[in-house]
Amino acid sequence: MKVFQVGLSIWTGGAVLRVGVVGSRSHDTGGMGKAEKFSPVRSNVVTPESSEVVGTGGVRPGRRRSAAIALGAAGGAASAAPSKGEAESLKSRAQGLVEAGYPAVLAAVTDSKGESAGVAVGKGNLETGQAPPMDGEVRIGSNTKTFVAVVVMQLVQEGKVGLDEPIETYLPGLIKGEGVDGSRITVRQLLQHTSGLPEYTDTYLSSRAAESENMQHYVPPRDLLDTALGKLAAFEPGTQWKYTNTNYIVLGMLIERVSQRPVGEQIDERIVKKLGLSHTYLPGNGEKKLHGPHSQGYHLSAEGKLEDMTDLDTSLAWAAGGMVSTPGELNTFFQAVLDGRLLTQASIDEMKNGAVDASSHLGPGAVYGLGLIGTPLSCGGTAWGHHGGIAGYETHDGVGPDGTAVTVTVTALSSDIADQSNLESSAKEKAGKVDEAVDAALCHK
Repeated sequence: MKVFQVGLSIWTGGAVLRVGVVGSRSHDTGGMGKAEKFSPVRSNVVTPESSEVVGTGGVRPGRRRSAAIALGAAGGAASAAPSKGEAESLKSRAQGLVEAGYPAVLAAVTDSKGESAGVAVGKGNLETGQAPPMDGEVRIGSNTKTFVAVVVMQLVQEGKVGLDEPIETYLPGLIKGEGVDGSRITVRQLLQHTSGLPEYTDTYLSSRAAESENMQHYVPPRDLLDTALGKLAAFEPGTQWKYTNTNYIVLGMLIERVSQRPVGEQIDERIVKKLGLSHTYLPGNGEKKLHGPHSQGYHLSAEGKLEDMTDLDTSLAWAAGGMVSTPGELNTFFQAVLDGRLLTQASIDEMKNGAVDASSHLGPGAVYGLGLIGTPLSCGGTAWGHHGGIAGYETHDGVGPDGTAVTVTVTALSSDIADQSNLESSAKEKAGKVDEAVDAALCHK
């Protein structure tokens, strides 16, 4: 798996805090220079002493069962898939991430039959030294985009939305600005980040101090959109690819306009309840605290210290990155996206086959589909998932060709535990270790 990080994440090159893409070629999500056609692709660092838990990834609904694995515990381990060896390997890599500076790591591997093993290592609370909970709740950042994309695709299946219809059809008079014309931007282009809409996050996240302030109070989606539309369009629709959170703010508005219901409610009704997920949700307006057991999330302050940023108002991310879930439930979700429990095969194919070349920013071979990222695996084939980061949490995930799903969450952004004097290179290295853990588990190493 190539090294990258996508989400509402910190990048302080040039003192700018914005959407981060840590790639094997570039860490910047800025413009790609002159317009170029793309080709669709078919197809202060804290190192705590470790407290560790390895066990079940939680009970899955219906046919989905969790493996009883308690490595290192009295009585040994039950014979189930994923194997004890695979769980031990994931635990070892998770421990390596703690040694690399992440406060805690929560991870889960789920095989194609729904049997799951979980890992929790490090310190869930740096002040008390409390161990992290197994399959605890985490803020999943831009993995939210895949949930939103699935709802949009369901609306397409129902004949309520057209992928190649202009967004003006559904949000008349709303998407307009300097170089921006909603009649020339399609739903498909929003889903795959080829719309050319300008980014809003660099305004709200212009410094660490600004981020801390703006993620403590409610920001309406319309304010986020207006901020973006006050800027010049990034490029002509359909001529480039650029990862831009504004696209999914607009898609959240699309869902609400078409369904006449809140986007969080639509995600809950169409996905969460259907899959029996109990810890997956989009927080309500002004809701700062996580609902269930969780590790604290840590963020580098303006003073250069890791501080607790668990309690956030993620309205600033909303449909682009505001959701909460667990590693095990994310595995269930991404497997369901790809195995037909949420979408028709035609829609799944559309999400994959609609992928465009994103290698200039996400690394060699990486593609971005309709809310899905495809990443080459070291053992061959492609992992489909998304990844996401938001203050306090960074989540890397994917589903491999054999249906195995892996999610690894660390409780600080890679840029926050990186060497700040050599930020770009160090952040790449840190994020790369997380991706290596995902790749190893998907390749059964």
